[in-house]
Amino acid sequence: MNEKFKTYRGYPLVRNGNQLYYGYMSDPYVIWIQILAVKDIDGNKMTSKVRVIQMDTNEPDPMKAFVKRTDRECGLYEALDIAKVWLDKALNN
Repeated sequence: MNEKFKTYRGYPLVRNGNQLYYGYMSDPYVIWIQILAVKDIDGNKMTSKVRVIQMDTNEPDPMKAFVKRTDRECGLYEALDIAKVWLDKALNN
């Protein structure tokens, strides 16, 4: 299966509804972003609250895989910036 994924700042980004996965599943860590709330701005739905979770891809128990988590009142781009910083730090250690 040779699917091409959209990328953001060097990492693949996959969206399913209000959930996004950011990073390579073959790496030790990925980021899971949940869109918790949206608001209507000039007829467009914009993300207003997110949960960003860093997950250990080698942990078989999903409940133990959560390494780091934050809930923020912010848009999607800020959430992706948080995800980028977390991945870069985790993968460079």
